[in-house]
Amino acid sequence: MPPALSVIICSLNGAEGLDRCLRALEAQTIRPALELIVVDDGSTDSTSDVARAYAVHLVRHHECRGLDAARNSGVRVASAPIVAFLDDDCEPAADWSEKLIDAFHDDILALGGSLSVPARSGIVLSYLDRNNPLAPRELDLARSHDRFYRLWRYLVRQWADDQRDGRRAVFSFAGGNMALRRSMLEAVGGFDERIRFGGEEDDVLWRLERAFPGYPIIYDPAVRALHHFEPSLRDTLRRSRAYGRGQAMLCRKWPDVHAVVFPFPLVVFMLLILAIGFPYVAIVAILLPELLYIRGLRWAVGERNVRCLLDAYIQLAQETWANLGFVQGWLRYRDVPALSGR
Repeated sequence: MPPALSVIICSLNGAEGLDRCLRALEAQTIRPALELIVVDDGSTDSTSDVARAYAVHLVRHHECRGLDAARNSGVRVASAPIVAFLDDDCEPAADWSEKLIDAFHDDILALGGSLSVPARSGIVLSYLDRNNPLAPRELDLARSHDRFYRLWRYLVRQWADDQRDGRRAVFSFAGGNMALRRSMLEAVGGFDERIRFGGEEDDVLWRLERAFPGYPIIYDPAVRALHHFEPSLRDTLRRSRAYGRGQAMLCRKWPDVHAVVFPFPLVVFMLLILAIGFPYVAIVAILLPELLYIRGLRWAVGERNVRCLLDAYIQLAQETWANLGFVQGWLRYRDVPALSGR
């Protein structure tokens, strides 16, 4: 029988995570219906050796070409009508593929599943559990690309709980646990290989929406996977800077996506500059993040855990690195031709 689902895992020096991911896929409730494809994007560790230990189709790049290029290589050898993408540091639940196929109806454009943090030990993982950067972006964002509207939505997220449950249409989702129809993906030319990491999901979803209007983008939390983040602030900031570069690429490519940077790091930076002449202002600059990112304070009170007060400063650092990545990407991608409006 032909496979019902092609699962593509792209990896760069991720042997340990890949082994965990493939073990979880081998234990799927509908394993015979799956085609497993591993794309080794120029790894220098034992990633390819790990893949060869399983019943998978291995594709190897001789040098690193980026995540989107790796995904395209996987799609080219896929044979199922639906292609699903998992990051190599993800661990799908035993019923992940079964739930995915059941949820992927003919009237949807793309499907995203949940990505959660497996444990809450340590400051960084606890922060990521409370402030999951891989949560879907809700459909409210589709109302307008106006920078003032986006700023308003950003401020609302800081002060109001916006936790939503259940299967629903969304604006976009993380690519670490997503599924697309192969024929549609091929019709829009696959992923944009100029985007090496960060923003690639938004780009391909927008191109699919333009080519196939009227089909919703669906998020279904029942399609579950764990995302094994590295428990280090350095890796968290690295990802934030990469997302900033990806956002700059989207702004260059899509003319109705305005260049927007996170405002609170700029506010704190200006206060620190002002503190050179007025030292007491430094106290304001140090304490202000707790009010700007008030969710950490609420968590500290609700959980009676003083470590939650660090959330504000981690988020401030994340947004600072994202701004730096945006500036870097804005300069790097200045020659990228713009598409016509969405």
